[in-house]
Amino acid sequence: MQRNVYFMTLPGVMALDLTGPAEALRIAGQFALHYIGPLPEITMSTGLTVSHLQPLPETLPEGSILIMPGVDRSEENFSSPVAQFACDWLRQQKNAIENGLLTLVCICSGSLLAGKAGLLDGYQCTTHHDVIARLRQQVPAAQVKDNRIFVEDRSVLTSAGISAGIDLALHLIATHLGPQAALDVAREMVVYFRRGGDDPQLSPWLRYRNHLHPAVHRAQNLMAAEPESPWQVEDVAARAHISGRHLTRLFRQHLGISVRDYHEQLRIAVAQQRIRQGSGIEKAALAAGFSSARQFRRAQERWNDGVADCKLSNK
Repeated sequence: MQRNVYFMTLPGVMALDLTGPAEALRIAGQFALHYIGPLPEITMSTGLTVSHLQPLPETLPEGSILIMPGVDRSEENFSSPVAQFACDWLRQQKNAIENGLLTLVCICSGSLLAGKAGLLDGYQCTTHHDVIARLRQQVPAAQVKDNRIFVEDRSVLTSAGISAGIDLALHLIATHLGPQAALDVAREMVVYFRRGGDDPQLSPWLRYRNHLHPAVHRAQNLMAAEPESPWQVEDVAARAHISGRHLTRLFRQHLGISVRDYHEQLRIAVAQQRIRQGSGIEKAALAAGFSSARQFRRAQERWNDGVADCKLSNK
């Protein structure tokens, strides 16, 4: 079943804040995209006109995602009658957000409008570095975080600017459709995963992708595509077109873990997924590349810092 996503589209909306996440969600194929706003036609930051916008509905369907893209940060776009009308409408969605019936996603300066509407009070959040101070001053009841790509706090998600909106969209795809779907979309869009390092809920497919080194990404992609394979450091390095010693050094420098540890976390995730799907522990362990359920258990015990716990039973 498709999940409804509503983009609040205001005058001066940042083009990439709108189109980047929208394109990622479109490629994922399981989201119904709607574009709403207080005006039927607006001009984006780039001068392009967006028309045929749907009017703001009184309520949104339960389970919907409401995305607030950033707008050009001139004061007029935050204090105009149109912006005030949008804030008044946002306040009407507060109960649904607080009760988890509606997910609020703010990209870049979209958090300023959400904060003005009182939707960020008591929530951890972030925004573009140029307006962090402004958000902190405007919404003293919010827990504003610096230097974060995105922040998730219950049913409120906020991100830094521009490309971080795509990162947040990939996170939404991973949450609703699984990490492989997010990886497929990222590859289609030719973008890297850039994850928030403080988020403990990210799977190994998404964790440790917050870097820009192409050789490390090549190595990660190889192991993620075939986690059950008996990858050796030299084999991975050769396929990534660097030496084993250099790859080891790069993993430590950019990821903070070894090549072997990264591969092991992928295998653990595969085994856990198979167990959740009904496989017995021995069969799941072998399918993930472990020699036995005992080896899987030992590996799992070594990693309890973000790998989802899975209740194991001797089936």
